[in-house]
Amino acid sequence: MKTAHDLVTAAKGRVQEVPLAEAESAIQRADVLLDVREADEFAAGHLPGAIHVSRGLLEFKLSGTPALSGRDLKVVLYCKTSGRAALAAAAMLDMGYLEVCSIAGGYDAWVAAGKPVQRPQAPSFD
Repeated sequence: MKTAHDLVTAAKGRVQEVPLAEAESAIQRADVLLDVREADEFAAGHLPGAIHVSRGLLEFKLSGTPALSGRDLKVVLYCKTSGRAALAAAAMLDMGYLEVCSIAGGYDAWVAAGKPVQRPQAPSFD
């Protein structure tokens, strides 16, 4: 029986993982930046410009959203540390997407490097 680690390792062997130093450039070239973490993780902070599509709903959201269904879209994905993003990128390759990559180290590496993060603003009751 394969473990989650086995599946992630196999996925990382199939997909392009962009080093953190090249992530901003990859994002600028991309048509879409997908955050595949859970909704609460996304709400706590995410990369500027990211669209949230949790890993568990990825295939359904891509199939049901015309703006995301073009197989020639340039897509950059990330998650917390890169495992879910690798699985998501592999699934997208299986669906026929041609230009998919994930960010090595994910959101945690991005934050640790001091790169910009978007957080929701708390309402002001003044």
